[in-house]
Amino acid sequence: MTTTRPGRAGDRARGARPTAPRAVVVTLVAAVAVLLLAVCTAPAAGTTRTVPPWPAPTDLQTRADAAGLHDVWGEPLAEHVHTHLTVLDGDVPVTVPANVGHSDRERFAAELHTHDTSGILHVESPERRTFTLGQFFDEWDVSLGAGHVGGLRGELTVWVDGHRYLGNPRSIALTDRRQIVLAVTGIGQVAHLPQPFDWPPQYR
Repeated sequence: MTTTRPGRAGDRARGARPTAPRAVVVTLVAAVAVLLLAVCTAPAAGTTRTVPPWPAPTDLQTRADAAGLHDVWGEPLAEHVHTHLTVLDGDVPVTVPANVGHSDRERFAAELHTHDTSGILHVESPERRTFTLGQFFDEWDVSLGAGHVGGLRGELTVWVDGHRYLGNPRSIALTDRRQIVLAVTGIGQVAHLPQPFDWPPQYR
């Protein structure tokens, strides 16, 4: 006597949809997981992950686009503020280069740029809006995230106006005469807050 497995013959008779083979389901789940992992770990617009020094990029328009900035050379300004940035490798200062997002020769100036190596970030915009530290690092083409600045990796300690900042450093707003310090140390090492930046007279 032939024995039929319960349910199978009846399901076919009722026109039930056949179940996808288990191997196909597993493959699809794995593919989705890989895609999600790729999205979650994709680098920010600042992609340099080497150790300093980090020079100013020469592809000004490309880096401005990556940071959501525009060339506003010669436009009247509605906002003109300055923030100071200090980056430390342990206790060693890292140079913030001149002419990030700026070139007199090319007559190019993004809303956010540097003029010299003082660490002063210039916000010069024809409209009032909030610019962030993440935008500057994207324009500089240096990655910034939890535990790293570019190729400096370990523990990232952030201070804003002398106070510890525990949020995402990319979201720090660039306001007038704000002082931002990013210190990357080895795991377990203590970061030291440097002396406040002494603003030149023209910025006071």
